[in-house]
Amino acid sequence: MREHLTLKKSNCKNCYKCIRHCPVKAIRFSGDQAHIISSECILCGQCFVVCPQNAKQVNSQLEKVKVLLQSEPKVIVSLAPSFVASYDGVGINSMRESIKKLGFFDVEETAIGATIVKKEYERILREDNRDIVISSCCHTINLLIQKYFPLEMQYLADVMSPMQAHCLDIKRRYPDAKTVFIGPCVSKMDESDRYPGIVDAVLTFDDLSEWFREKGIVPEQSAIAIEESRARLFPTAGGILATMEKDAEGYSYISVDGIENCIEALSDIESGSVHKCFIEMSACTGSCIGGPIREKYSRAPMKDRLLIDRYAGKKDFVTEDVDPIHLKKGFDLIPRSFQVPTEHELLMILRRMGKFKPSDELNCGTCGYNTCREKAIAIYQGKAEPSMCLPFLKDKAESFSDTIVKNTPNGLIVLNEELEVQQINDVARGIMNIRSASDILGDQVIRILDPGVFMQVLTTKRNVSAQKVYLAEYKRYVEQSVVYDRDSHLLVCIMRDITDEENERERKEHLNSQTVEIADRVVERQMRIVQEIASLLGETAAETKIALTKLKESISDE
Repeated sequence: MREHLTLKKSNCKNCYKCIRHCPVKAIRFSGDQAHIISSECILCGQCFVVCPQNAKQVNSQLEKVKVLLQSEPKVIVSLAPSFVASYDGVGINSMRESIKKLGFFDVEETAIGATIVKKEYERILREDNRDIVISSCCHTINLLIQKYFPLEMQYLADVMSPMQAHCLDIKRRYPDAKTVFIGPCVSKMDESDRYPGIVDAVLTFDDLSEWFREKGIVPEQSAIAIEESRARLFPTAGGILATMEKDAEGYSYISVDGIENCIEALSDIESGSVHKCFIEMSACTGSCIGGPIREKYSRAPMKDRLLIDRYAGKKDFVTEDVDPIHLKKGFDLIPRSFQVPTEHELLMILRRMGKFKPSDELNCGTCGYNTCREKAIAIYQGKAEPSMCLPFLKDKAESFSDTIVKNTPNGLIVLNEELEVQQINDVARGIMNIRSASDILGDQVIRILDPGVFMQVLTTKRNVSAQKVYLAEYKRYVEQSVVYDRDSHLLVCIMRDITDEENERERKEHLNSQTVEIADRVVERQMRIVQEIASLLGETAAETKIALTKLKESISDE
């Protein structure tokens, strides 16, 4: 079976929004990427609708249809009645004219098939004496029952969908024709695959609009209502019931739309509390006019409903009677293979998620699962990873961060842009003699430090690194760096206490100063002694010279 919803891996950002909105949790996470599990998916399209990165994509059959047009002489479109909401003010005649310009042989309304189907529903209720009958128009609901509520398969109306009934009717009238359904639904592609030979290809309104733009075709506004078109109400909530006579004796007629509501209704049926009723079930809120393609790009429920109501008539389309045997549709159980962990295995997985006791199981749903135990089961089945638990990751990150903050030898102070203290570690409190962090948290930093450097960094957005500061009030020297984090809009001050280093430096400077002073005194004293010796030596030499001179003169005289 082909995959009609796929994932663009490069776009997945691990926001888990798809799994949170998937009603059957048919999404697997592996390698930080989301993967749609085809065997469990019911093609409701919610992952496609809610994905903020547009990572989910509908696999278009547009190229297949273009090839079909080139090879087949008669390709006829079955146009879903919700086209009125997608192409405001454009009637079937204008749509037929525009679509035929693309090369199609003809265009008819799927509402013709809806008329055939609703007549068969009425016959079943009158003649077959069934307890509960669930409409089978919505293929997503059919898949939901086939995969998740197998006991309720007995209640599904074994009747073709309007798309199938209409395309079969076209092929009866044009035996050599090929059929293409155009509507707002993703699951119709899967329905055409599972029941081959009836619908040859499926396009969405988005595909059609893209094709119109490519060819420069703009459908004219000419929505003329006709009286025989009551089945155009089918794509609205309660629209099937609105077309039915509702005269079967003893039956209640109920309309349920929205996948969550349908799941609850099926659970009620499974419990045995519901009997003797016809239930119209639509997976999309508001029915087909709220289909995933419409909801993703142009959801306007009130406006869309009014457009459909105003375009629908009061009577049925004129159709030929069809033998019920030709409208029969079988439903097979679609098994899902998965294992369930034992209680011990479940507890071991919960421990890996940081859930050691029931109070640790927050059941916050941020991972996409309703409870921590559902998530643990998904991990066991290979659909989820422990890292998807955001509270666990938050606690783990905070624990890791706290370990670093508590064990760093530096003082740390974190401020917001209002210069209010957001965090302070034990080392910083020790530097500033702060008894408890609660004494300063939330207060202005001016209570404990000069705010000048913080204001400077906040204004200039330039960090200060290794600035030496004397904290006179605390008689401490610190080497501080102030960093501004643009993403978190926080200021981080990192302080290294260098008081001992500064004291040692000052002691050495003082010692050096004293040494120099003593050396100067010693040198000065020595110089004095030298000078005195020199002076004494100078006087003795002079006297000796005088004596010798006199002796010489005396000798010379003799």
